Formats: sequence, C-alpha cells, structure tokens
Amino acid sequence: MARRAVFPFTAIVGQDRMRRALILNAVSPRIGGVLVRGERGTAKSTASRALAALLPDIEVVADCRFSCDPDRPDQWCDDCRVRHADGALAVTIRRTPFVDLPVSATEDRVVGTLDIEQAIQKGEKHFEPGVLASANRGLLYVDEVNLLDDHVVDLLLDSAAMGINIVEREGISFSHPAKFILVGTMNPEEGDLRPQLLDRFAFCVNITGLKDTTQRVQIMERRLAFEMNPGGFRDEWAPSESTLSDQISQARSRVNQVRYSRRDLASIAGLTAALNVDGHRADLVILRGAQAHAAFHGRDRITDEDVILAAELALPHRIKGRMFQDTAVSSAELEDRLSEVQSDMGDGDMGESQESQLEQSSVKKKP
Repeated sequence: MARRAVFPFTAIVGQDRMRRALILNAVSPRIGGVLVRGERGTAKSTASRALAALLPDIEVVADCRFSCDPDRPDQWCDDCRVRHADGALAVTIRRTPFVDLPVSATEDRVVGTLDIEQAIQKGEKHFEPGVLASANRGLLYVDEVNLLDDHVVDLLLDSAAMGINIVEREGISFSHPAKFILVGTMNPEEGDLRPQLLDRFAFCVNITGLKDTTQRVQIMERRLAFEMNPGGFRDEWAPSESTLSDQISQARSRVNQVRYSRRDLASIAGLTAALNVDGHRADLVILRGAQAHAAFHGRDRITDEDVILAAELALPHRIKGRMFQDTAVSSAELEDRLSEVQSDMGDGDMGESQESQLEQSSVKKKP
C-alpha cells in the first residue's frame, strides 16, 4: 500500500532550527530526540512527517514484528533469537516506519502486553506488540506530548534512551529492540511538561509564525500548489529531497568516526557550566549533536561552529533562572561565551598526546 503524499521537507519555509534539530537526530538517533514547542500552524507535524519520508529503506529480518537488524544479532528480539537457533534467518527490505502515537495511548498500548494465561496453561510466551515495536528503527511522532500521561512519557523517554523495551508480568518477560527517533510537539498554551521530563528531550526548539511577508507568501504558494497537485509538487522537489536524503544516509555511515579532542570536551563543559546548566546530560547531547553536524557536512572532526549550533538546540530548555520565552540563546551569544571559556582554559592544558589518545578512543567506541 502506497504512502499518502507527504509535503516535502526541503519545501518547508524558514524554521531553520527545527529543521536542523530533526536532521541531526536523523543522522544520529542516539542524540535523544527533539521537542518542538510552538503555536498552531507552524509546520511542526508537517516537518516530522516530511523527515520520515526522507529516511532510507532498511534491511530487516523477514517476518520479524520488530524490524530487527540482521547485522546486529546482539540486539535481536526474543523471537529472532529462538528462530535463529533453527537456522539462518531470511532478510527483506522495509520502509523506515513512521508511527503516530495518539494522546489517549495507555501503557499497554505503548509497550505491548504479555498473555499470562497462555504462558501458564501452555508454557508459551505470547507477546502482543505495542507502539514501541512498530517504531523500532523508525520515527515515533507524539503530537501534544504535554497532554500525555506523565508515566507514558517516562516510558517513551526510557525506551529512547535504552534502545530496548522489556515487558515483565508475573515473572515472565519479553524484550525487543526499541531504537527510534523521538519527535514530540506541543503548544505551550495548552500546558507544559514537568521539568524532569523536559530535560530528558535532547533538543528543544521554540518556534513561532514567520513575520517576513515574502516568506508568508511562499508558504501560501507552496501549500496551495501541493494541495492542487501533490504528485506534481513532490516531483518538482524530488531532486532536493534526494540530495538531502543522500546527505543524511552518508552522514549516518560516518558519524561514529567523527573525532573530538579533550579541548572540545573542556569547551563544552565550560560552556554549560558558564550558563549554569544542571546535570551532565546537556554536555553529552552537545557533543553528539556536534558530531552529527560535522558528519552531515562531510567533516571528520568537530569544530567550534558544530559545538555552537548543537548548543543552540540543547540548551534552551535547560538554562536556569529564565522563563522559557527568554531562554533561546543565539549563536552570537554562544560564540562569545565559548571564546571566554577557551581563553580561560589557556593553551597548556590540552597536550597533543592527550588529544590523540582521546580521538583514537572516540573512533573505536560505538553507540
């Protein structure tokens, strides 16, 4: 069954930070997802669906309900482990899944359910997959995430961080991989997330309607053209969509080889400390975002620019002492802060041997 026509990602007007946040998560899902906060009609859901359409097809174990990666047997579901014991498993190609989580979703609907009665009576482990199973190796979209039950949001964030879903009932358990790009959207006028949940979204972007008249005209023209002839409009944007899709695919293949030095780590740590950011999650998010940004632009090591652009996305919801509307930090402000931090560091703290050793370890480590 063909997918319905989706508005092209590259045809979205403006909203550069939102598009950057989504692209970097597509390059490196281990960044930890993105929360897009904004008023109605600012392309939040359009961008999320458009990104999923850009993602490449994936190889999966044939007949697997969880789209297990045939090249990662250490991450297979329990079913694939059992089936593999009887012989080699066939491989097939699937589209990258896009799963839309309804606001009314319950815990069982998200994580899945175990049939305890069947397990007791017949000794068979029967698992009914949930949303996390459908979203594995794809994009999980949660509109109005602030209206979901906090416990359900916790489950989503836990699975996104761990990359696995484990369901246990009455001493019986079932596990399957749950690696996905988590995209949450919300309108702050309808309520906010608790700070503890907000912090666990790696990136956060606050967007508003565009004020520039020319851009607003472009939005109308493109939307009307898409509604009049979806297929023709997508054909018109196909070259730019293909280029971006190829960039993401190539960046994915090299993001784990992007190097960084001890000086880079000190710069990130100094930046977050100077901005009075709690905890250490932001530091890791900035590093991973900088690696993804460098990979997307074809570079093999991060630069200060990568750090600054990743920090723009990682810090707005983590800066203490400001209301959310005032927490957006500009690249110019971050550049000034970073320069101050590096000036205080001096040149003698980061020996070349330390940098080389750290770079080598970063190349070897896998997500």
